[in-house]
Amino acid sequence: MEYLSVVVAAAASFAFGAFWYSVFAKPWMADVGMKMGPDGTPEGYGKAPFVLAGIAMLLVAGMMRHTFALSGIDTLGEGVVSGLGIGLFFISPWIMINNGYAGRPFRLTLIDGGYASFGCALMGLVLTLF
Repeated sequence: MEYLSVVVAAAASFAFGAFWYSVFAKPWMADVGMKMGPDGTPEGYGKAPFVLAGIAMLLVAGMMRHTFALSGIDTLGEGVVSGLGIGLFFISPWIMINNGYAGRPFRLTLIDGGYASFGCALMGLVLTLF
């Protein structure tokens, strides 16, 4: 059952990312300097980022499940708060460091950090449902 919960949590966060980045698509693309083709889609954007994102979601969900099991996190509230904390206090600061050194706008940190925070909260919710 643990493997299934990890896969479902990863899929839920991945799907949330599709929603999140559709809402923030224009500012995100502007902040990363992505070139757009004549049809309005990103130029040279293949499937690799989506495959890597899926792998990353599995890794994060797997480690969160392991951490939750060791910490005794087993209620929905604990899962959401713990997931949110991981996103806010582990992942988002790292995103801020990377964006800061790359000279990217702080708005990009808010967009990416927001996804990390709410995506991890969703993962925590799903992991504690199983």
